[in-house]
Amino acid sequence: MAEPIKSRFLDRATPPHIFTLVCLAGLSALAMNVFLPSLGNMASYFEVDYAYMQLAVALYLAVSGVLQLFIGPISDKYGRRSVLLWGMGLFLVATLGCLLAPNVTVFMIFRMGQAVIAVAMVLSRAVVRDIYPQDQAASMIGYVTMGMSLIPMIAPAIGGMLEVIYGWQASFWMLLGAGVFMFAVTWFDLSETAPPSDRTLTQQFAEYPELLRSPRFWGYCLASAFSSGAFFAYLGGATFVGTEVFSLTPDTLGLYFAAPGVGYFLGNFFTGRYAARLGINFMIFWGNVICVISLAPSFFLSLAGASSAAVFFGSMIFVGIGNGMVIPNAQAGMLSVRPHLAGTASGLGSAIMIGGGAALSALAGALLTPGSTEMPLVSIMAVSCGIAMMIMVFVARRERRLRNAT
Repeated sequence: MAEPIKSRFLDRATPPHIFTLVCLAGLSALAMNVFLPSLGNMASYFEVDYAYMQLAVALYLAVSGVLQLFIGPISDKYGRRSVLLWGMGLFLVATLGCLLAPNVTVFMIFRMGQAVIAVAMVLSRAVVRDIYPQDQAASMIGYVTMGMSLIPMIAPAIGGMLEVIYGWQASFWMLLGAGVFMFAVTWFDLSETAPPSDRTLTQQFAEYPELLRSPRFWGYCLASAFSSGAFFAYLGGATFVGTEVFSLTPDTLGLYFAAPGVGYFLGNFFTGRYAARLGINFMIFWGNVICVISLAPSFFLSLAGASSAAVFFGSMIFVGIGNGMVIPNAQAGMLSVRPHLAGTASGLGSAIMIGGGAALSALAGALLTPGSTEMPLVSIMAVSCGIAMMIMVFVARRERRLRNAT
């Protein structure tokens, strides 16, 4: 393996520091889930149904998915640095709008605007791929998302405590402060890793068919989408399960909510340690196997009427481990199909992943109605991971046939 490229923090003459890349990806994760323990009180504050307030998750994911179709080509055209800085600036405006919103409609508009922070998630990975080759990129993405996973792991717990002490607005004030901090860090630390292209945006978007014609790209993309779909379904339904099924308070729910993040941290560690040695296909397949098996105890105990918060959220730790093995490896795979289109591939792949996640998040919210158990959510997650596992079987067989043919 090549020696890691040396970097010095806050020195744009060197490649961006890993701290910057971790925090950029983490800011996107923070914006996604820090306020979830507050959904019930936000619904009361804005005088709307809880189900309507849950759209703050699904709509955010949907807009994020659409934006990511454009982030990649735009960053390939104008460079990573300028797109990151503009995206974070717009995120700060949208966050302030959420805080000042006089009604739920205005809040939802600015909440959708917050989705522009998807630039941080997409381009932190693209920057890694700009610097490293495929297998090493998988390891580095694993390390980046391992550090990133600390943020969503603790964010709901912090959000729950802030909710209890200061109210729901406190989480958005924290997002505003984090955004200002990361804008400054990015300005001083992140140099341009992909020089602007002389191709027009029309030419950039015309390159999508080159990716879409690749079965490998689709395989890695859909494996990532369905596996991460389990997590997005969790985002859409776990708050309901915690409060309505298990009667948890916001601060306790925030602590339980961190369960997948604990596992995701471990799964990312396995990826960073072993991806270059075992290969990305191996890691993706067995990560999905772990996800499916880990949901079985919660499924069968729910059928038997013996479910508990400890069992449900405990199983999410292992779902997190599986996702931590699948997602960085699948993303490294899709970015390596056409290395010269890394930004476009990152944006398109993330759009498909987030779009599918938004649909599953909305589906979980729709199926979890008053009187429901956790069974609909567990079923959605198991089916989603099972599909991802079958997709990787297809990808591995196809690659084997191609190797035998040559």
